[in-house]
Formats: sequence, structure tokens, C-alpha cells
Amino acid sequence: MNEVVFAILAVSVAIAIAGLRIANQYQRAVVFRLGKLQGLRGPGLYWIIPAIEWQQTIDIRTITTSVDQQETITKDNVPVKVTVVIWYSITNPIKSVVEVVDVGKAVVQVALTSMRNVIGRHTLDDVLKEQERLGTDMRKVIDGATEPWGVKVTRVEMRNVEIPESMQRAMAQEAEALREKRARIIKAEAELEAAVKLREAAGLIMENPAGLELRRMQMITEVGAEQNTTTIIMMPSEFVSMAKGIAEWTGRLAGKTTKDDRET
Repeated sequence: MNEVVFAILAVSVAIAIAGLRIANQYQRAVVFRLGKLQGLRGPGLYWIIPAIEWQQTIDIRTITTSVDQQETITKDNVPVKVTVVIWYSITNPIKSVVEVVDVGKAVVQVALTSMRNVIGRHTLDDVLKEQERLGTDMRKVIDGATEPWGVKVTRVEMRNVEIPESMQRAMAQEAEALREKRARIIKAEAELEAAVKLREAAGLIMENPAGLELRRMQMITEVGAEQNTTTIIMMPSEFVSMAKGIAEWTGRLAGKTTKDDRET
């Protein structure tokens, strides 16, 4: 009799020990009994009935996965290759086990479809300049599609956007043309501003002739400071006007004399 009791106790202890399980703080165990869902266990120590119950352990930490570089078409029919990185976590372990076969692969497939749909609605310029906004749009689409599986998508990023080589050359030429255009505009604006200032300065000098003489003296001083051998003779502007008048009078007189000689 004692041997039977001892055997029963030994079997009971063995079954109890065999059914012990431990789930870490970041793990949850989905337990099934004869194929029927029993519930969620963990974290910590829990027990299942050996040979009758079994568990599937789920990691509830944030998972990072990437969609390999895929070629898709933008709204303006430009082929681009894009890599997408996804951050997600399982918020409902039971759904992630019961509702889908492989939640990781399912998330990647949804991300692939969402990437093509989102990029297909935007032009190449948007894809290159608005990657953060497009990533947010993808996150919303993926999160909505995976919510029934107990998945929460927290972040989506677009990386390694590649465009055809011919398009790269065209974009480089366009950027160069824009830079040249901006440079010409800046130069034209500077010349316009200089012309306005010169016109204002000319007006001031015309109002004050002494200012012209001061400017002339300043120019002579600047030329002399350059250590050249040029000899500069300062003459008042009145002398120049007088010399010009004498030259014109002499010319008229010479013409009149020639005419008189011909008449004679």
C-alpha cells in the first residue's frame, strides 16, 4: 500500500514539475487545452497540464523589421526603389496567434502593399522631399490593416530611395539651372540697386558743383596711391569748357575763311 501511495505521489510531483513554465516580463503565453483556447498566462511562473495543454509564447516588445528594396511607380510614372523600415509591437497576443498564421510575415506583406499604394499617389518630388509625411501615411494604413491581429504599428520610415540614373542627371541639370537663375537674379538686383544709387549721387552732384570737384580730387588721390607713373594734371572744369568753346569757334572761323577764298 505504501508503495502505491509513494508511486502516486512521485507521479504527481513529476507532473507538477513538468507543467511548470516561466514567462519573462516581456513575454506572454497563449495557452490551449486540447486545441481550445484557455487564455493568457504570464509574466512570471505559471503551470499547464502536461500532454493536455500547450502554450505559444509571444514577445510583446517593439519589433523592427524591414521591407527589402522594392521597385514601384510614382504618380508621374517614374520607377523608384524604396526600402521601408517598420516598428511595431503585439498588444493582443491572443489575436496575434488566433487570427493570423505568421504575424511577422503578415505585417511585411501589408507594408509592401501599403508602400506601393502610398507612393503611387504621389509624384517623384513628393517621394524625395516628403519622406516623413509619406512614412506617416504608411503607418496609418499598416496600423489600420494589422489592428485586427493585435498589432500596433508605432513608426514607419522610408530609406534608400533610388531613382534611375537618367533621372538623376536630369535632376542635376535642373538644379544647376535653378542655381544659375538665382545667381543672375541676384546680380541683376545688385546692378539695379547700384544704378539707383548712382542716379541719386549724380543728382546730388548736379545740385552742388563743388561736390563734383571734391570727387575729382578724391579720384586723383586714389590713382596716385596706386604707385604708377601716370602724370595727372588738374584742370578746372571751366578750362575744359573754355577750350572746347575756342575749338568750336576756331573751326567755324576756318570754315568761313575757306569759303571766302573760294568766292574770290
